[in-house]
Amino acid sequence: MSLEQFISEAISPWMKEKGPDADIVLSSRIRLARNLEQYVFPIATNEEQSKSVITEVKKSIETLPSDSIDSLEMILMNSLQPVEKRVLVEKHLISPHLARESKNGAVLLSENESISIMVNEEDHLRIQCLFPGFQLREALSSANQIDDWLEEKIDYAFEENRGYLTSCPTNVGTGMRASVMMHLPALVFTQRLNRIIPAINQLGLVVRGIYGEGSEALGNLFQISNQITLGKSETDIVEDLHSVVVQLIEQERAARKMLLEHSKIQLEDRVYRSLGTLENSRIIQSKESAQCLSDVRLGIDLELIKGISSNILNELMILTQPGFLQQFAKQALQPEERDILRATLIRERIKLEQ
Repeated sequence: MSLEQFISEAISPWMKEKGPDADIVLSSRIRLARNLEQYVFPIATNEEQSKSVITEVKKSIETLPSDSIDSLEMILMNSLQPVEKRVLVEKHLISPHLARESKNGAVLLSENESISIMVNEEDHLRIQCLFPGFQLREALSSANQIDDWLEEKIDYAFEENRGYLTSCPTNVGTGMRASVMMHLPALVFTQRLNRIIPAINQLGLVVRGIYGEGSEALGNLFQISNQITLGKSETDIVEDLHSVVVQLIEQERAARKMLLEHSKIQLEDRVYRSLGTLENSRIIQSKESAQCLSDVRLGIDLELIKGISSNILNELMILTQPGFLQQFAKQALQPEERDILRATLIRERIKLEQ
């Protein structure tokens, strides 16, 4: 698969599949941080060592069993234009850190984009597995399988008492971040989420925006992930997160039911106003479009709006990001030009669906 194919489609092939509880949980992700024992960590390395890491990782990847894993395509960061890196970030295929900071980094991507292995990011390896809907356990199984294969070929930096050694102390131990992306509009509308977040934090979990640490929760999308990596097994971390997500799903469903029973007219007015905005705007900023897309998705999930697939909203959430807009236009765009193109693409995409 070529770079052009990875950056031309807004929605990854794995996202087109319908996972469990997909009306609330958009995706599940497991990310493992690993370092090669014989090399200096990326934060203190030089260009020659970074290139050697890429060579060794590529050689090891080529030995993975082809009948158990899709072939992986390597893309070097120094071969990409800034807008191409931004598109990969917007699709969650690479981290903002790899796009910004790593001159000698790379990423290995599977054909359906569910597997992403970042090389020379904050750590030598960041193994990421993405699944649609609520499938944390399945994502962990897939990540562990890749990790076990690689560990047969590569000597990881590991200590018996501390576990896997990482550049950032907060990742030491399992080196694992488990996360789910959730759409929680009803908990936001009813202001219940503000009361829930402190309780989640006390359980060693954290609630972030759509692109992780430091990002804003656009369109009522929230990333729930573990903070603790040391002192617990991978399975225990996933099970703790799993139980919290189950409760969040139940509370979001209860809040949606309450809105339907007690505020249906107001809810219908909100979702149809947002649909009207998307169908008719000639200029729209990313924050407003994200909120309107969230409202319309809620309307679809509650069957207030018919004839539009929730899949197009997943697509539009990515397609209308700044990097994708400029990739689509094949040129750099000023903010107002992006806002005009964003409105045009949304109108045309919704019209195609109806």
